[in-house]
Amino acid sequence: MQVEKSRMSRTTLTPVALVLATLAALALAGCSTAPRSAASGGAVPSAPLAARATRTHGPVALLVPLTGPYGGIGHSIEQAVKLAFSAPGAPRLDVENTGGTATGAASAAQNAIGKGAGLILGPLTMVETRAVTPIAQSAGVNVLAFTNDDSMARPGVWPLGISPDQQVGRVVSYAIESGRTRTAAILPDDQFGRLMATALRRTTTRLGAPPPRIGYYSSSFSSLNATTRNISQFDSRGAGLMARIRAARDQDSAAGRRLAAKLRSEPVPPPPFDSLLLGATGEDLAELQTFLPYYEAGPPQVQLMGPALWSSRAKAMATHEVLRGAIYAAPDPAAGLPFDQKFQATYAGAMPPSIDKVAFDAAAISVLAAHEGGFKTTVLTESRGFSGTDGPLRLLPNGHVERGLAVFRIEPDGPKVVSPAPQTLPSPAPSPNT
Repeated sequence: MQVEKSRMSRTTLTPVALVLATLAALALAGCSTAPRSAASGGAVPSAPLAARATRTHGPVALLVPLTGPYGGIGHSIEQAVKLAFSAPGAPRLDVENTGGTATGAASAAQNAIGKGAGLILGPLTMVETRAVTPIAQSAGVNVLAFTNDDSMARPGVWPLGISPDQQVGRVVSYAIESGRTRTAAILPDDQFGRLMATALRRTTTRLGAPPPRIGYYSSSFSSLNATTRNISQFDSRGAGLMARIRAARDQDSAAGRRLAAKLRSEPVPPPPFDSLLLGATGEDLAELQTFLPYYEAGPPQVQLMGPALWSSRAKAMATHEVLRGAIYAAPDPAAGLPFDQKFQATYAGAMPPSIDKVAFDAAAISVLAAHEGGFKTTVLTESRGFSGTDGPLRLLPNGHVERGLAVFRIEPDGPKVVSPAPQTLPSPAPSPNT
């Protein structure tokens, strides 16, 4: 989970501010001719029959948890979706409560399909999405899910949350294109860390950079320390230098003392990488800012990179010297400001969580699709993509989603954009299976 519009022209990128002013959805965006993003995962597999939408009209079903631990998030999502559906000519919206569980999500999907739903928005989490997918696909109903776990992606199911693959691909590409081609990673030993690792390997392969060194740590001080020491190869760098100094001292001679003094003035050799992807936040990140200088594996020799989660912690991170200058990829807050303002004006000043932007975009796409011939896969995956509240996005036939993110650098006066989000996405490369 990421706890994260009227008829429009197909050829003009309508500004989001204008879109929100008229409660329009999204404009289909124009394209450039740059290479395709790695998020596509290469060739697009042909969709099995069940994954090809056979229902292209009817009401739109919103599957959200209105009760349970995620009930507050679900109600906020419902509000965001209804902003888009207040546009003239919007299809009927049916809201189904999932309760935040796989069983509840499956039941909600069955109810929605029984009522004739032509498209499903949601559910919220990966677990719920996994339960809904076979039900929707067997009925020929497309799904715009809110999870950011792109392992759920498949023909007919698009996870719209900002995924680790999108974040890592963008920030690592920026680092490599800036000359930091030798990458490494220190990542949590969990699903999020594994997804980041997959994205890192995919990006280095796509850009022709050397394979990355990747280390995983568990939730303990000793594991994080050991992983940092191992990834930095400190035993063959700093520790090796200290051993040479001790050996010179042990000679107990003038020549040995001169050699020891000379060795003490030598810098520790740099680590075998010049950019380092960190999956840490909170206490783990606080510990890493101590370990990295100790093992001579931090700035300025090494460019630190991290996840979009750093955006909410950037000011606090900037108080630590080691973390200043670190970079991350995320949506540009300026892009989502019109939506935030519209949401606050409509709902008495309440600030929407980031997941509401994902939900609004899904709803806006559905309103547009209803005007453009129905909820067909060909409409949803139109190659020009959409202009969303978090920037441009494009749904691919294989279920993956491409996004245009900005790259930020952590600085004392706040995060600074060092590479702006693109206004449009690169043209997708042709695939023999599309």
